[in-house]
Amino acid sequence: MTKVLVAYASLTGNTEEIAELIVEGIREAGGEAVLKAVTDCNAVEIQSYEGVLLGAYTWGDGELPDEFLDFYEEMEELDLSTSKSAAFGSGDTGYDIYCGAVDQIEKKLKERGATILQESLKIEYGPTAPEKEACRQFGRQFIQACKAVS
Repeated sequence: MTKVLVAYASLTGNTEEIAELIVEGIREAGGEAVLKAVTDCNAVEIQSYEGVLLGAYTWGDGELPDEFLDFYEEMEELDLSTSKSAAFGSGDTGYDIYCGAVDQIEKKLKERGATILQESLKIEYGPTAPEKEACRQFGRQFIQACKAVS
């Protein structure tokens, strides 16, 4: 069974809901998911899992939220060359940079050597009914991709 860490930062609950739905999808596909707020874990934990999904809301003009910064900086010390990963999060198209935090997370994962298994999931605000299913599908697809590259 593929074991996946789903770590997120959420202010209003939107990104947390996305993370919970992704976890549902992972479990539906036969994977094991551990859901944690980034404030309740540290980046070194990534190396204890076969896969990692990292999510955050975007703050201000495309920035990472403050509560994600320590985790993000800790990633700088990691060799993630054996990690399978993807990023997700929420944002607001009213800003020039939509879901910029998601892009920053994906870029950091790549810089540290992680294999990105699928395109990032970006949701405006909280997920609508069809987007809720897309979140579950994101989790299912991640498990399928993990199995395909194992």
